[in-house]
Amino acid sequence: MPIDLSDAADGTLASRAAEGDERAFEVLLRRHLGLMTAYATRLTSSRADASDAVQEASITIWRELPGLQTPDAVRGWMMTIVSRKAFDLIRWRRPAADVDELEVPSTDGAHDDPERRAQSSDAMVALRQALDRLPAAQRRVWTMREVGGESYADIAETTGSSVTAVRGQLARARESLTREMEAWR
Repeated sequence: MPIDLSDAADGTLASRAAEGDERAFEVLLRRHLGLMTAYATRLTSSRADASDAVQEASITIWRELPGLQTPDAVRGWMMTIVSRKAFDLIRWRRPAADVDELEVPSTDGAHDDPERRAQSSDAMVALRQALDRLPAAQRRVWTMREVGGESYADIAETTGSSVTAVRGQLARARESLTREMEAWR
């Protein structure tokens, strides 16, 4: 009888997957696929490119999982790989035109209340617009830190800048977004 892995901690799944357990890898990937896709979509501005980035990242994650030193940190590690694959795509080709809007699944029960859902949707539109007005470097750093949960060092490495520059860009992005989103507080 197969073991139910759906409630297993990420670290447990990562350890089992590193040992070749394909089911554990599938559960781990399925658990974070929505976030990985939303993150890649935000970075590439294209669902098609995001899908390619997540697919490439999934292959890399499977291949490099045995070398992961801290299995409990697998989520952040996976997001770092997604961001690198997304940036690779951006560098190597022009993003495909994308007519679909990014939809992030609700986790707060707002789907039961039409008024809350409308307010949340309006706030997300306002946030997307505010993010689009940021300089590209600030938007990229903010997305990598706030959506992807990447460390300053990882962001600096991915973007080819210093940790100090990353901190400065992030501070300016947060300040701008705080000002622009004041009405939504």
